Amino acid sequence: MEIIQENCGYCGTCVCVCPENVIELEENGLIIKDGCTECGNCAIVCPLGALNPEG
Repeated sequence: MEIIQENCGYCGTCVCVCPENVIELEENGLIIKDGCTECGNCAIVCPLGALNPEG
């Protein structure tokens, strides 16, 4: 999963839909911890296109 930090609006929508609970909003940006299954839920709901499942 690729994170496009400059597109992230820090809304937290992706955090709420992650079934593995591996997405966190940190002070310096969005991070995806180990355990991501690349299900794509976060990319689907991101209103700003900050997540790319093909990355």
